[in-house]
Amino acid sequence: MKLAVMQPYLFPYLGYFQLVAAVDKFVFYDDVNFIKNGWINRNRLILAGQVRYFTVPLAGASAFQPINQVVVQPDGVWRRKIAASLKQSYAKAPSFEPIYDLACGILFSAERHIGQLAQNSVKAVADYLGLATQFAASTDAYHNTKLRGAARVLDICRQEGAEDYYNLPGGTALYDPALFEQRSIRLHFLQPELKPYRQFADAFHPALSILDVLMFHDRLAARELLRTEARP
Repeated sequence: MKLAVMQPYLFPYLGYFQLVAAVDKFVFYDDVNFIKNGWINRNRLILAGQVRYFTVPLAGASAFQPINQVVVQPDGVWRRKIAASLKQSYAKAPSFEPIYDLACGILFSAERHIGQLAQNSVKAVADYLGLATQFAASTDAYHNTKLRGAARVLDICRQEGAEDYYNLPGGTALYDPALFEQRSIRLHFLQPELKPYRQFADAFHPALSILDVLMFHDRLAARELLRTEARP
């Protein structure tokens, strides 16, 4: 089995989905501490002609609080503001209608916790693209919160019977290949491939939210962008 473990991000960038597509099972690491000013509750799009953040506001989030306990602000104008910005900025994009509907389906849902909302955003995109990857959340399985860092990831690999563990390049500073080799697990680092495509901007801006990618690609073309290679 090929396995990946990552925090849930809100409509993350293409490289995140290249990782999802590369594995058999993807585990949302949702019971670790929330990361302020990270990607769990925000991402970037080209809005009004400029790269800007869109953010789901939170109710008193703390860096000492597990992701799965962080709550979004009660229903207010933020959902309508994000939806209006999407419509104003992307209404003329080739795939606007299905992607706008997908985004609003997540943003206007009744989900109160940002961890689950972010997971739902990833699952919705994976389903739209027809990915066969299975999903799980560390909250619901494994029962190993006393472990930390690589030790916990290795234990998740053991419980899942994983033979290959995939991570994005940032993991090179976190994981010692020797520890994985000792447990007969192959460690791979997937290098994202962010090829230029048409955007509503004067220059190409890589690593925006997957929503930007999907606005300008049909389903088949978007799936082709998920193809990439991992290195040991």
